[in-house]
Amino acid sequence: TFGITGTQGKTTTTYLAESAVGSARSAVVGTIGTRVKGVPAASALTTPEAPDLQALFAVMREEQVEVCAMEVSSHALVQGRVEGFAFDVAAFLNLGRDHLDFHRDLDDYFAAKASLFTPEHAERAVVNIDDEHGRRLVDLTPLPVTTFSTDGRVADWRAANVRPHRLGTDLEVLGPDGLELDLHVPLPGVFNVANALAVIASLATVGHDPADLAAGIATSPGVPGRMERVDAGQEWTAVVDYAHKPDAVEAVLTALRPVTPGRLVVVIGAGGDRDLGKRPLMGEVAARYADLVVVTDDNPRTEDPAAIRRAVLAGAEGGAAEVVEVAGRRDAIAHAVAVARRGDTVVVAGKGHEQGQEIGDVVHPFDDREVLRRLVEELA
Repeated sequence: TFGITGTQGKTTTTYLAESAVGSARSAVVGTIGTRVKGVPAASALTTPEAPDLQALFAVMREEQVEVCAMEVSSHALVQGRVEGFAFDVAAFLNLGRDHLDFHRDLDDYFAAKASLFTPEHAERAVVNIDDEHGRRLVDLTPLPVTTFSTDGRVADWRAANVRPHRLGTDLEVLGPDGLELDLHVPLPGVFNVANALAVIASLATVGHDPADLAAGIATSPGVPGRMERVDAGQEWTAVVDYAHKPDAVEAVLTALRPVTPGRLVVVIGAGGDRDLGKRPLMGEVAARYADLVVVTDDNPRTEDPAAIRRAVLAGAEGGAAEVVEVAGRRDAIAHAVAVARRGDTVVVAGKGHEQGQEIGDVVHPFDDREVLRRLVEELA
């Protein structure tokens, strides 16, 4: 059992783990749902409630699943959803501002994450020491620790000779005892290199062959709504991503900037009934890294969409990017599609795999990927 926590990257890491060992031998539990040997199973929440989780484990045992890769959210840890269960290995990816409508502050959020790395919840820890909170965790946890790094820090597992390109990243993995192996991560962005390294470091500690894991990762078909390309024959790149927090937006835009010869365009908003302080930060980050920022609606829920947009716009003011406000998410995506030219990259950020938009108390059908594809086809 492989438990993964972090502000961003949990879902991608579970999918890469599934590819690493093969869907016929594995199960995944997380934000997009549960799959047992590639077959969807009913579940709710990123980390299901304890009775539901134990029922899923029973099914996995009956199906002779060998590896379960599971997202472990801070909410789940605080609310006791993984009580009475210890993972064979738990991985820490990163920590940034999120869920401060639930946690008192960033320290409280970190404490929730850190509680996974105790003997009650895990037997061993794998930690990203590129993250300052990861380095702090190494000093706090009583568990045996394996470290990994993508930016040259001294760690048990390291990324070297990293070569990003439009469709992914090629690199060398340096492991314990002089181990060296080639790795192709078929997802763009150095943050996805970190996710892949977390999988190799974690599963290698419980006996899996690192070379086999690397070969499996290279076959990954990608993750729904995570740096997912939408290709309808256009001469520019279209990407849908779940990035709905400042760190995630920065990671996506900085990953795409080096492989974008033209303009980088981002469609962005912020969710209603959630952390208010995140909104201007979303705008500020978008305006720092993109050439054109289209501010629109995410899931406004019970709040006034215009008020949310104003908060995002306030953060974007003063940046180098051109900033426009377009009410209505479909119209905002249409604007980005209309102005895109050869060599540009258009990122629709915030909702990723979601198939609905929450406005008031109603969830309206809305899938960024389908809307984007239809709009591109209409202009063809």
